[in-house]
Amino acid sequence: MNKSSYWKPRSNAWQVLAALSYPAALVVNIAMRPIIEVDERPYRVFLLALAAHTAVCYLRAFHDEKLALKYNHRSQFTFAAGALLMVWDVLSSKTGSLPLPFFPGPAQIMEVLFRERSAHALNCLYSLRLFAAGFAAGAFCGVVSGILIGWSKLWDYWLFPVMKVVGVIPAIALIPIVLIVMPGTFSTAVALVAISAWFPVAFTTARGIKSIHKSYFEAARTLGAQNGYMLRKIAIPGAVPSIFTGISTATGISFSTLVVSEMVGARGGLGYYINIAMGWMNYASVYAAILLMAVSFTLVLAVINAIKNRLLAWQKGLVK
Repeated sequence: MNKSSYWKPRSNAWQVLAALSYPAALVVNIAMRPIIEVDERPYRVFLLALAAHTAVCYLRAFHDEKLALKYNHRSQFTFAAGALLMVWDVLSSKTGSLPLPFFPGPAQIMEVLFRERSAHALNCLYSLRLFAAGFAAGAFCGVVSGILIGWSKLWDYWLFPVMKVVGVIPAIALIPIVLIVMPGTFSTAVALVAISAWFPVAFTTARGIKSIHKSYFEAARTLGAQNGYMLRKIAIPGAVPSIFTGISTATGISFSTLVVSEMVGARGGLGYYINIAMGWMNYASVYAAILLMAVSFTLVLAVINAIKNRLLAWQKGLVK
């Protein structure tokens, strides 16, 4: 990010408030006694780590201009996050203003995350393995079919209408059909994730190839280039930005499909864990699994963006 991309608060007081937000939440947690039985130590360690990190960034910002820009950019959000944790803690496990057990406090969620960390790790790995298999298959098929539709009029004539009809159907609606074709729970979930990823990747890939200006192909043909060469050297590289747009869109859709598919007969995964926790009315575990989903999804997007930035490094300075 350049300097113009950073958000700069109007008042420098936000820097101080951001540094004090997590310590304030920690002090409130220690000062008030909970009305329910909960081990608050994991939550306090979590707040202490956040407070220490924010304090270090605040002090280093005086000597590092780049870090100062980042700290100022995040100061208002950091303050809001600390204030939200404090209010949430007070209204839930400290006073019970939010009805329990439907709205567990952050301390209860952190307790579950710490106590059941082994089960959470296994379920995360199961979900990520399933997601990787299904998403890779769906993205690959989407890129291939998108290239065929965008490059060949024959494939466009026969495949694009099918894609328009099948692609708009939610993958979850196809569960009965997929269960017949692939009766295994893992293979069913992989197929559903692949179907949900296929349509957006195929659509944006085809659109990316069709949007390349004809003058590039005419110039290459004038120089003696054959169709195969133009496909490899012009069409596919020119469609890469559109391909990654489709991949980014498909990631969110596929992750949602993954969670729902794990609730239907799966023997592991975060969706399976949520289903079991809801059956026992253990809402703290449900919120813990949702938090892990958010973290996992963020990591997956970070990996995709890193690959995208690496492959599209040539766009820097051209696209603002």
